Amino acid sequence: MVANTVVAVLATVVLIVRFRLNPVISLVIGAVYLGLTAGLGVEGTVDAVTGGFGEILADVGLLIAFGVLTGAMLHRAGAIERLVATLLRVCGPRGMPYATTATVSTVLQSIFVDVLLVISAPLARRIAPRIGDRGLPRMATALAIGLECGIVFMVPGVGAVALAGVLGVPMGQMLIAGLVVVVPTVLIATAIMTFLFRRGWWDPEKDEQEPTWAGMPAGPDPAGPDQADPDPAGSAQVDSSPAGSGPAEDGGPAGDPGTRAEPTGAGTAVAETPRRRRELPLLVLFGPLLIGLILIAAGAVLDAAGIEHPVLVFLGEPVIALLIGLVGTTAVVGLTHGREVVEGAVGDGFRESGQILILTGVGGSLATTISNAGLGEILGRYFSANTAAPLLMVWLIAAVLHVAIGSVTISAITAAGVLAPVAPVIGLAPVLIALAAGAGALFAVHVTSNTFWLLQSLLGQSVRGTLKTCSVGVSVASVVAILVILPLSLVF
Repeated sequence: MVANTVVAVLATVVLIVRFRLNPVISLVIGAVYLGLTAGLGVEGTVDAVTGGFGEILADVGLLIAFGVLTGAMLHRAGAIERLVATLLRVCGPRGMPYATTATVSTVLQSIFVDVLLVISAPLARRIAPRIGDRGLPRMATALAIGLECGIVFMVPGVGAVALAGVLGVPMGQMLIAGLVVVVPTVLIATAIMTFLFRRGWWDPEKDEQEPTWAGMPAGPDPAGPDQADPDPAGSAQVDSSPAGSGPAEDGGPAGDPGTRAEPTGAGTAVAETPRRRRELPLLVLFGPLLIGLILIAAGAVLDAAGIEHPVLVFLGEPVIALLIGLVGTTAVVGLTHGREVVEGAVGDGFRESGQILILTGVGGSLATTISNAGLGEILGRYFSANTAAPLLMVWLIAAVLHVAIGSVTISAITAAGVLAPVAPVIGLAPVLIALAAGAGALFAVHVTSNTFWLLQSLLGQSVRGTLKTCSVGVSVASVVAILVILPLSLVF
């Protein structure tokens, strides 16, 4: 059984890496192989694959969809640019790396990671020269750590929601435990990397270069949520060099979309949008999402306290809480930016959530097949809940899978699925396995990751520089995270 599980996982990795087969198809093939070789039979194997797919989507499908749609609304409303400008004013330039990584890993996790990176990278590059020595690597590292850690630890990050679904972790518990882990992890990891950079572990001549996207603006897009055309001809007046990262043209704070003059080619049709957006308090934009997350956390606290008031239980259900957040965000964006912006955001959200839902579902197929095959009873003989071995093993499995595959979500779900059957046998809290799998999946983000190349091109780093800020920085966060998680086994 153990050997067949290893073969199934390795075969999945080889199909993805060597033969470039789609991860969805590769995961299904691995699950089918394992089911047949484990003695589940044809019918049992098909039931495990299809049942696992449907079960996890039943648990987390709407949560992922609601979270992505809410993030798309905030993106279209230009909320990220305004939030960065606010953080710059409140925290000051020197505190921006820590404020950036904490905010990206928590509040902004409803936004699809690639979209969030494309929006925030130009802002980080513009701010970098203002934060002192080694500004670019510090901002790049803070952004990379915040992005990747938020995916696997913070609800409604797609990795965290998927892990909770695979392991049957209550979403409120995952939210609270993930928040406890992610905040110290990103702050400590960013501080460690800042120490290294200040000790000379960065050579601007070798580690920096001009952004490969020539039309990348030095600051936020003043055209608002519809985004200016990235064609260089349409942004000829936008300074994309590191030197163009000072205050806005009219003296306003860097990153403030409402104070920067409109560049040539951006058009004037949306000139009124920044003024309308400036009048809307930032808390109103993020308020509905924050209310939804607070309701989820409150539901977990009330459940732990044994309070079962029908109204509170209903509002604390994750699906209802995120639905409230989505409806509230839609209303705010619709009233301030118009129906067309809302419709565009809905279209973006559906396109982004489709691939996430399918990948999450097939991850559930493999996890269910492993569980039905009886791996938990076998591995349970070698572990006990009062040792660190199960958590360290799930961390190691996720780390190895991530090095091979390059996908944080796939490696985390697969590693969690392998040891999920162990949890009930030895009495280990499933939330700890979810957190350990997420921590391991952060190790060694490298050239197989789309995030790696986006950080390299958008922030003006060489490959060598990106290996330092992204690969090493997120790996440090991975190690810090498991060290934070291990003591939690005394609580859960």
